[in-house]
Amino acid sequence: MPQEEEPLTFRPLVVDDAIRRVLGAVARDPYPRILIDGRSGAGKTTIALRVADELDARVVSLDEFYPGWSGLATATEIAGGIVRDHRAGALSRYRRWDWERHAWAQHCAVEPERPLVIEGCGVLTASSASDATASMWLDGDANARYAAAMARDGDGFRAHWEMWARQERIHMRTHDPAGLADIAASVC
Repeated sequence: MPQEEEPLTFRPLVVDDAIRRVLGAVARDPYPRILIDGRSGAGKTTIALRVADELDARVVSLDEFYPGWSGLATATEIAGGIVRDHRAGALSRYRRWDWERHAWAQHCAVEPERPLVIEGCGVLTASSASDATASMWLDGDANARYAAAMARDGDGFRAHWEMWARQERIHMRTHDPAGLADIAASVC
């Protein structure tokens, strides 16, 4: 397990450049699909929210439908369907995961008439990349990512860090999201 050291500091020029590049890549698409994948603690949500703010986009986080700590592969499939539906101009639906009850919860809809930013480890595969307008892979120093994840989720994540990291590595070996991404950045 990485050492807990000083709090995460994102490299602002790298983050700003990545956001500028993704916004440039989607400028001609009125309803773009932007996929932001990466390791835990690498800044996916931070960048997704900034991009979404610029585009008035809907943000969907894979955190909404990972079915528990061992559910990365399932969320990858769900995300692929959302991206595919959005590209086709179709309404997409998914069920949220209730992390407190450890059960599937309410249904959510994703309208195709609005830009979409979908973020989370597992979103970027060959299939989803082909349906995306732009894609990004984020990574960073393991100690910095660990510190960021613990600051964000605390003890709730600490016990699951290694199991989650194994799923990330499987996703990386199986799908090569860094190789598929239009933009790859180490932000911390």
